Amino acid sequence: MTTLIRLEILRTLRNKRYLMFTVLYPALLYVFFISAYSGGDVAGGVPAKSYFMVSMATFGAVGAVLTGSAQRISLERRSGWVRQLRLTALPGRAYTVGKIAACAVTTLPAILVVFAIGAVEGVQLSAGRWLGLAAVLWLGSFVFAALGVALGYAAAPDAVQPIVMIVYMLMALFGGTWFPVGDSLVAFARFDPVYLYNRLAAFVQPGQGLDGVAVAGMAGFLALFVAAAAFLYRRDTRAA
Repeated sequence: MTTLIRLEILRTLRNKRYLMFTVLYPALLYVFFISAYSGGDVAGGVPAKSYFMVSMATFGAVGAVLTGSAQRISLERRSGWVRQLRLTALPGRAYTVGKIAACAVTTLPAILVVFAIGAVEGVQLSAGRWLGLAAVLWLGSFVFAALGVALGYAAAPDAVQPIVMIVYMLMALFGGTWFPVGDSLVAFARFDPVYLYNRLAAFVQPGQGLDGVAVAGMAGFLALFVAAAAFLYRRDTRAA
């Protein structure tokens, strides 16, 4: 399984499209948003540089794992690569776990590049908070890696790309990526894993701690998406 994970990571990092849309694009959006707010605050008095540093890091991380895992799996299903792997000694659960782990590792560049720009722009956090923020966002990305694997097996190869983009943009829209979620939408946003993902970073604000509700919600989504990915993989195996 480690060989598969290493291969998947190398394939992703060599992909120019990955570097453009999941690393450079969120970084450019971050610069755009903080320029638009002219260094001021967003709703709720949160500094725009801090708010969009988190939201663009999560935007890049979700994009890295969702588009990477779902589209690659659909291509592998079409080419027959998945069928070839089933003929080896690699268990199905190892293939699924390997995909999730490999995709989650590739989120680090998307997160760290935005963090680096945030630090240059004047976002000040203690070393412990920088490390803690990077850790919770990286761990949170496993949820979307599992969702990407599930979508890769749920959709037909020809339809997976638009389905992933629609899911991705809707979750971002109602998850606080582009603007803070108002009080009237919070009750609905709590069912959006992107909203919970962004809430994981609330502890970096003065007087805030780690949001236990967000942690529990993300754990629940992780269990749900892993179970869905395993079920859909077995269904695809039977269909083959």
